[in-house]
Amino acid sequence: VQLQASGGGPVQAGGSLRLSCLLSERTTWRMVMGWFRQAPGKQREFVAAISLSAGNTDYADSVKGRFIISRDTAKNTVYLQMNSLKPEDTAVYYCAADSTTKVVAVRGFYEYWGQGTQVTVSS
Repeated sequence: VQLQASGGGPVQAGGSLRLSCLLSERTTWRMVMGWFRQAPGKQREFVAAISLSAGNTDYADSVKGRFIISRDTAKNTVYLQMNSLKPEDTAVYYCAADSTTKVVAVRGFYEYWGQGTQVTVSS
C-alpha cells in the first residue's frame, strides 16, 4: 500500500488549501485514513481521520470547524479541505492508512504513511 499526498504550498492567513491523498490500492473497504502534521521541533500530531466504509470522521480540537476531511471511494482518494488557515497550521502534513472500520486518532496505530506535503501559512 502506498500513499501519495499532494496539494500543499504557501498561503496567507485566512486562506484555504485542499490536500489530497491517493491510496495506491484498496484491498478492503475496512480502512481508515488519517491526516497528521508535524511542525518544526514538534511531534507529529493528529489532524483528522475518516473511515472509508462509513465515512465517519474525527478531528483534532484545533481544526474543528475549519478543516473538513472527505473521501472519494471511486478515486481511492481522501481530501483535507483546510479553511481559515492560521500561521500555527504551518507544518508538513502526512496522510496515513490502516485496516480498521474505526476512526483512529492515534499516530502509532497507522502502518502506512505518505511522504508529506508542506503547508506554510503566512501572517
